[in-house]
Amino acid sequence: MIWTGLLLWVMLTGHTIVNALLLRRPSPGAATATRVAVLLPLRDEADRVGPCLAALLGQRGLTHLDIVVLDDGSGDGTADVVRAVGGDKVRLLTGAPLPDGWLGKPHACQQLADAAPDAEVLVFVDADVVLAPDAVAAAVTHRTTTLLSPYPKITGAGRLVQPLLQWSWLTFLPLRAMERSARPSLAAAGGQWLVVGRAGYDAAGGHAAVRDQVLEDVALARAVKRSGGTIALADGSRLATCRMYESWRDLADGYGKSLWASFGSAAGATAVVLVLLLLYTAPPLLALLAGAPAFWLSAYALGVLGRAVSAMATGGRPVDAFVHPVSVAAFAVLVVRSFRLRRRGRLEWRGRPV
Repeated sequence: MIWTGLLLWVMLTGHTIVNALLLRRPSPGAATATRVAVLLPLRDEADRVGPCLAALLGQRGLTHLDIVVLDDGSGDGTADVVRAVGGDKVRLLTGAPLPDGWLGKPHACQQLADAAPDAEVLVFVDADVVLAPDAVAAAVTHRTTTLLSPYPKITGAGRLVQPLLQWSWLTFLPLRAMERSARPSLAAAGGQWLVVGRAGYDAAGGHAAVRDQVLEDVALARAVKRSGGTIALADGSRLATCRMYESWRDLADGYGKSLWASFGSAAGATAVVLVLLLLYTAPPLLALLAGAPAFWLSAYALGVLGRAVSAMATGGRPVDAFVHPVSVAAFAVLVVRSFRLRRRGRLEWRGRPV
């Protein structure tokens, strides 16, 4: 009877495999005459905006491309780097003071969108993203939904934790059903690189509709759905890299500001974390400490397989799948830390309270 319990792990891993096969993959070599605006919000990014901007200037396959950069009160010379790298090939804006009720990134993105009224497609990119030369054209031509979220290949610190995002999408989110469903709750997006049609963006209310949201990317995807639009995820690992964090401390701070907002409530977070720990961290421990070691080792192996499939589908490292139980445990620690910081009123990002 105990072996019937393996059905759950088999189903989850099977779902990962199916989603990996169905995952959208924009292809290089595309070309388009669509009027495209690439929008780059910056705050204290002098140390990494250079490669990002150089990659944007090297985009090809686009007849009409406008690169707009907004310096949001940087104190590290970010604007000087933009001028040195971009010259007169980019439009550099100075961000307006942050109004009450707004968070920094939604405000910066809304200003950028307002500065490109003639663009048919808006491409939002973060400073830690470096695009391949065909990336923008490939994503724009591949977009058949209102909003497309091509997730880049993640580099730098966080190999244990960051790939869990792609893995969670592939394992628990029915991708094709998400595209067809009008339910805002069935939505996912990654703010590092977003491609959205101008008409759909305006119909959703733009970033003004998500002005106070820590997870403005997911909130924007939900706003698009509420306005009648559609969304989709895509594998962008062949077209973009993203080096979000240089150290574990940076990663912990970055996750700390937003994880608390990912679950709806502390009770929801507790339930999700406990389920993940039971499904993916407990099996190897129980194989050592409890009976039926073959059962628990089989459960562990299925978890490893699912993580490896996710890595192969999204540009990750399959070998890291063997420490998947440790990854889930580390994620649980980060969730607890995020809620603790929020209760103490100590959440901030780039010098601003969250």
